Amino acid sequence: MARIGLAASDPDGLVATPVETVPRVLAGGGGRGQAPRSAEGTTADVARIVAEAADRFAVVVYVGLPRHLSGKEGAATADARAFAGRLVAALEAAGEGAQVRLVDERMTTVSAHQALRTAGRKTKQHRSVIDQAAAVIILQSALDAERAKGERAGEVVEARTVHDTHE
Repeated sequence: MARIGLAASDPDGLVATPVETVPRVLAGGGGRGQAPRSAEGTTADVARIVAEAADRFAVVVYVGLPRHLSGKEGAATADARAFAGRLVAALEAAGEGAQVRLVDERMTTVSAHQALRTAGRKTKQHRSVIDQAAAVIILQSALDAERAKGERAGEVVEARTVHDTHE
C-alpha cells in the first residue's frame, strides 16, 4: 500500500517533526474504476493533508518530487506533479492560502532507514514510520535551504485545472 508521510515545522520554521502517515488513494487499477472522492471531488488523502494544513495554519506545503538518481523524471515524478496539482486545487477550494512546492526527494527514504536503524529501530518496525521520517528529512532540508538562501525551496505548483491521466 502506498503511503504519504506528513511532517510539520514549529511556527518559526526551525525544526521539522513527524505528524502521521496517510494512506495514499491511488487510481483503482484492476478494473475497480476511479478512486473514491468526496462531494467536492477530493480524495481522502488530499482532504487529510488540506485539513492538517488548515489546522496548522500552514503557509507552504512541500511535496516530495521523486526524480531518478540521474535527475531525470519518470512516471513517479509525473504522479507527484499531478498529486501536487490536486492538492493546490483542494487547498484553494477550502479557502486555504498555503502555497504548494515540489522539492527533490532523492535518497530521503534511504536516509530515513539509516536514521531509524541508528536510533535502534528494527527494520520490521520501519514500515509504520518510514514515510514520516522521510517527510521530516524533506521538510527539514527545505527549511534549512530557506534559511541559507533567504527564499523558499523548491518549485511552485501553479493553480490550474488539473487533468490527471493517472486516475
